[in-house]
This record gives sequence, C-alpha cells and structure tokens, in this order.
Amino acid sequence: QVQLMESGGGLVQPGGSLRLSCAASGSIFRINVMGWYRQVPGNQRELVASIRRDDDTNYVDSVKGRFTISRDNAKNTVYLQMNSLKPEDTAVYYCKANVMSPWDLGSWYDYWGQGTQVTVSS
Repeated sequence: QVQLMESGGGLVQPGGSLRLSCAASGSIFRINVMGWYRQVPGNQRELVASIRRDDDTNYVDSVKGRFTISRDNAKNTVYLQMNSLKPEDTAVYYCKANVMSPWDLGSWYDYWGQGTQVTVSS
C-alpha cells in the first residue's frame, strides 16, 4: 500500500502565499505523474497542476503565473507553491500520485491524499 500525506494548508489573506507538500510512502518502486487537484462543495474535483518524473509540468489556466509545482524524487514528495492567492482558490486540495509497486512491476496505480483545506479570505 501507498500513503500520501499532505500538509501546508490554512487560512491566508488575498494576495498571500501558501506552500503545500505531499509525501508518498509505502510500497513504492517508482512514481510517474504527481499532481494537485482541488474541490469545492457541489463542484467536481479539478486538476490544478501536474508534474511528470522528468519535471514536465502542466497547469490549469486560472493558476498559471501564480502557482508552481515541483517535486523531489529522492523524497517521493511533491510541492505546490501558491502565490497571489485569490478567494476563488479556496478549496480542499488533494494530491495524487501514479505509482508502480515493487511487487507488481509494469502496472501503475493512482493514490490520493486525504486533502488539505485552503481558505483565502480577508
């Protein structure tokens, strides 16, 4: 099994910054794509940003230029630096990892974190 542990959420004023972290642990041989998603009540979960093992990144248009995703492969950790936060960024943020187990080489499985609340409000 694989566990994803998120941290770094909280309350911040508009224009402020937060840094989210997500560390993966457990039966991991390799991690391919890691990503951050967010969800507000009544809405579908949406992709915010993703990063491949070779550091190729992808962002939703609404966060381009404000958010930066990065990863540390040695630590199986992904980060999301969020700057110039807006009230519409308020959501529960989830990380996801696409993982190959050492017991099932060649197969990839998706794992999710438990979510961390980000609230942007004055």
